Amino acid sequence: MKLLPVAVVLAAATQACAVHAQGIEDKAQICATCHGQNGVPQKQPFPIPIVWGQNLGYLLFELRDFKSGARKNEQMSPVAEALEAADLLPLATFFSKKPWPALQQKPAPADMATAAQRVNAAVVCTSCHQEGFKGEGTQPRLAGQVQAYLQKTMTDFRTGARANNPGMTGFMKSVTEQHIVALAAWLAGM
Repeated sequence: MKLLPVAVVLAAATQACAVHAQGIEDKAQICATCHGQNGVPQKQPFPIPIVWGQNLGYLLFELRDFKSGARKNEQMSPVAEALEAADLLPLATFFSKKPWPALQQKPAPADMATAAQRVNAAVVCTSCHQEGFKGEGTQPRLAGQVQAYLQKTMTDFRTGARANNPGMTGFMKSVTEQHIVALAAWLAGM
């Protein structure tokens, strides 16, 4: 039996859900396929971020960018494209009001934490992501986010694979791959 690509399955499920869904809670159920019923992302072959408890403005901007194609992702793009524009703010609000789940990720080893703190001192990530890396408004929370997702996202900004935030692309070009690994471990363990 031949398995269908994840994007094809998600797109079909999203379209079916959108047609039959009555409220935002129903429409949000498709998100649980990857992001988890309890806010803990499913273990997949690709890194899935926590969206429960993420900042409202950030969620709204990212949904908008996925829907418009400004941000591309094999799994998320078809899901967002199937959403109505009027659903973006209610979905972002729904997830922003959920509690941030504790993934119980291990703190970064001391040498990685030290390297990450040096990078933060040089680049000043906290100027946007705020003290404690909890973000605010349109800036995402990074503290406690999925480590593999953090590492992939920072790498994608660095290489230009993710281009919906030119400011982040500029910052990440000055950060080495080794430092990205350290930052991801440090932030995930917070």
